[in-house]
Amino acid sequence: MTRRKLRPEEEDLWRKVVDKTDRLHPEKPFHPDDFVTTPSPAPRSRQIFEVAPARPNGRPAGSKTSVNLTPSIVDQVAAQPVQMDRKAFAQMKRGKLQPEGKLDLHGMTTDRAHPALIRFILSAHGQGKRLVLVVTGKGKHRDDDGPIPVRFGVLRHQVPQWLSMPPLSSVVLQVSQANVRHGGGGAYYVYLRRQR
Repeated sequence: MTRRKLRPEEEDLWRKVVDKTDRLHPEKPFHPDDFVTTPSPAPRSRQIFEVAPARPNGRPAGSKTSVNLTPSIVDQVAAQPVQMDRKAFAQMKRGKLQPEGKLDLHGMTTDRAHPALIRFILSAHGQGKRLVLVVTGKGKHRDDDGPIPVRFGVLRHQVPQWLSMPPLSSVVLQVSQANVRHGGGGAYYVYLRRQR
């Protein structure tokens, strides 16, 4: 990087500063003019930049706006292997199976939602129900453009994790995102094991 040449008033100011300061290392020779002159500019090399073609939204084709490297909760739930009957699973995904119970967690905090989910799932399993619907909502988008990414939809992300942990993991056979007619991305089908 080359420096620009100092203007005369900047050189005068520099000399005043140098005259009023004490040296840290008086044994080393010092010349105020050494800091005023500019080094000779280095020869510039020719640089070639490649520009990616722009997409209709104005961003380059390879750019992404998301900083989250973990798969979305929808992808995580969809990646789970099918544990139940495949025909029943296909009907459930198409919304053809009617849930036998529904729990709506809208507006609840995680402190209230977790015990409510445990009570609901264990009660439904005790009653011999097989398919229940848990509505979490999609979450609110916040206008927080801070440096740390914030996930929206806390319950939407927590419910599948809670269902995979004890005491619910012993009664839950399959968790899947609900069909649009039952809530879509803001709800989950929970297929329960047979009562023994």
